Amino acid sequence: MLISFEGIDHSGKSTQAKMLFAHLKKMKKKVILVREPGGTEISERIRDILLDKNNHSMKFLTEFLLFSSARQQLVEEVIKPHLKKKFVVICDRYFDSSTAYQGYGGKLNLKDVNAVNRIATSGLTPDITFFLDIDYKEAIYRSILINKKADRIEQKQIPYYKKVMEGYREIARLENKRVLTIKGTENADLIHIKISEIIDDRLKKSRK
Repeated sequence: MLISFEGIDHSGKSTQAKMLFAHLKKMKKKVILVREPGGTEISERIRDILLDKNNHSMKFLTEFLLFSSARQQLVEEVIKPHLKKKFVVICDRYFDSSTAYQGYGGKLNLKDVNAVNRIATSGLTPDITFFLDIDYKEAIYRSILINKKADRIEQKQIPYYKKVMEGYREIARLENKRVLTIKGTENADLIHIKISEIIDDRLKKSRK
């Protein structure tokens, strides 16, 4: 099973991905957790370029192609081999991030974005995607609480992030059989219970 977690920064997606990973490990499942961009030596180097504040002149298309390159390496080197070994693969971000951030937020042509997404993933689509939906003000509040210094992408302006959120919600509407929207302002433990119950149920059904 391939599971992805999506949402803007500080939506709680990484927390929920880690909690689900710990839950499945406790259940003695074969599971691996990966993040985007990253997860391989090459992908981590690309991550450093993408998040470097000094690269402020980077264009959205350049950004998108770098994300896609990191993703392709991760898919071929880690995700596909583990799926073949019957692992549950949990992704902290996947191609929906590119659609929301560079497609809707960066105003790249969505047909082009979708085409490159298919190439970068070899057509590998998550079995289920959890979208943690919060508004931008809540994300900023959480950022202040943890006193986190913003990386290059997090430094972008409010209008951009509003487009990203609109993009995520549109993806969830169009892909409602795959993407499950969860209110990110709910208690983290309650969100985890909801997610783990859904995954446990799917894993039980897959064994039948």
